[in-house]
Amino acid sequence: MIIDTIENLGKYVALNPLFADVVEFLKNNDFQAIEEGKHFIKDKDLFVNIQVAKGKTQEAAVLETHIEMIDIQIPITCEETFGYTPLCDLPDFEYNAEKDITKYGDTKAQTYVTVKPGQFVIFFPQDGHAPCIINQPEIKKAIFKVKA
Repeated sequence: MIIDTIENLGKYVALNPLFADVVEFLKNNDFQAIEEGKHFIKDKDLFVNIQVAKGKTQEAAVLETHIEMIDIQIPITCEETFGYTPLCDLPDFEYNAEKDITKYGDTKAQTYVTVKPGQFVIFFPQDGHAPCIINQPEIKKAIFKVKA
C-alpha cells in the first residue's frame, strides 16, 4: 500500500508501466467534469471508475483483495478512511474471478488510514482494503484499475 499526494504519483511509475498513463490522464482531465461510470484508458488493462458510493462505518466496511488488478483510489468530494490488513493475515475466502475480488465477510481491518482529496492510495494484490469509510452519506471517488 502507498499513500501520497497526486502530484507525487509520477514518482511511482517504475512500479508498473501503466502508472504513467494514469499520471497523464490526471494531467488532462478534471474529475469534477467526468461523468460517473467506467472510462477505459488502455482497454481492459487500465480504466477508471468514477463513482458515488454510500458511506460506511468501520463496522460495516468489508475487506477485499484483487488478484488481477491494482487499485489507485482517489477521494474527490471528501476524505475517505480505508481499513487495511495484509493478505497474508487474511483468512481464506472464495475468489470471484469474473469480478476479480475476494470479500472477507466479517473480518475486521488491522489498521485504518485516511486519505484526503488531492491524495491517493494504491492497493496492490497483497493489500486487503475496506473502502468507503466516511462520516457523510456518500462520496464521489475515482478508482483506477491497473493490470497488475
